[in-house]
Amino acid sequence: MHTAALKQNLLRNLSNLPGWRTRRHIVVIESDDWGSIRMASHESFRRLRDVGLPVERSHYNRFDGLESDDDLAFLMETLAEFRDSTGRPPVITGVNVVANPDFDRIREEGFAAYRYEPYTRTLQRYPAHAHVEALWHEAADRRLIVPAFHGREHLNAARWMRALRGGNRSTLLAFECGVTGIPRRGIGGEEVPNFQAAFDLDTTADLADQQEVLRSGLALFEQLHGRRARYFVPTNGYFNGSLEKTLADEGIRYVNTSKVHEEPLGEGRYRNRYRYIGMRNELGQRYLTRNCFFEPSSMEHPASKDWVNDCLHEIETAFRWHKPATVSSHRVNYIGWLDPANRERSLARLRELLAGILRRWPDAEFMTSDELGDLIAGK
Repeated sequence: MHTAALKQNLLRNLSNLPGWRTRRHIVVIESDDWGSIRMASHESFRRLRDVGLPVERSHYNRFDGLESDDDLAFLMETLAEFRDSTGRPPVITGVNVVANPDFDRIREEGFAAYRYEPYTRTLQRYPAHAHVEALWHEAADRRLIVPAFHGREHLNAARWMRALRGGNRSTLLAFECGVTGIPRRGIGGEEVPNFQAAFDLDTTADLADQQEVLRSGLALFEQLHGRRARYFVPTNGYFNGSLEKTLADEGIRYVNTSKVHEEPLGEGRYRNRYRYIGMRNELGQRYLTRNCFFEPSSMEHPASKDWVNDCLHEIETAFRWHKPATVSSHRVNYIGWLDPANRERSLARLRELLAGILRRWPDAEFMTSDELGDLIAGK
């Protein structure tokens, strides 16, 4: 084994040491970004590429978009093919946003204020998405894809509006294409801020806006999904700890975190907070962490990367230290309305992964993040 691989293996083992333990072989699959726009259309992709934005270098820009009827139906069909030791199918915690920018109103009002719309209204403008809302309800009822809260929208609205008003050329062009998530290096090398990190802080004055984003987003989540959210995964991970009180007041009991959480403090300042699975904060909320990764559509790793066997090895490491295996697997892997081949490749790999889990650990149990949180909390 090469030195880099040895180091990675050592860190993987060490990172699984602290925190809550169980001898049960629990597998949680968390999938972020559902409900968000990302790439609005083939036309938008071509237009952004042709003016010099390197959208073709990002799998999120190439493949990801608002989930279609087929995207949800094929994913549900794949999950339903398997049964775990409890007799239930694998389940994905679908970490979703509930709104997107209302581009028309923002434009009509001359960028004077940020406006948003429920993702269900966004769906109405898309060509193959008539049944997405109904499919989400069916997937949750069948315990195949169960929603959790990612934020109101996958967008730092305050930062985005400042860039639009400030005349950032790349951001303005993307706006005209109905897109917010673009590369950080824009047209002619122009710097583009990170708009995807909804809870990053440019200034502490933005905290009041972020509190409102959480409250309105969680209310909309309950309205759309017919259930209160109890688990929160901040978009791109950044999140100021003072917002946990807002979350607690709104019913969030479990919060996703990196094991080394980079907390934004505003004015370009950050501090590291060290956390582990099951750790409680002063409000009684529990932190949940991820320790396995399955991203077969990724372009950020060598094409030769074996996502199935690498993920199985990560699951094995988690079980060795009596930890649940929590797999990160973003929506982009399962989206095919922009490129059906992307969905087909990833679903084939997902079948291999699920079959491999059940073959190696016949007593495996698939849980949602909420269910794992309840188990850790002793509920």
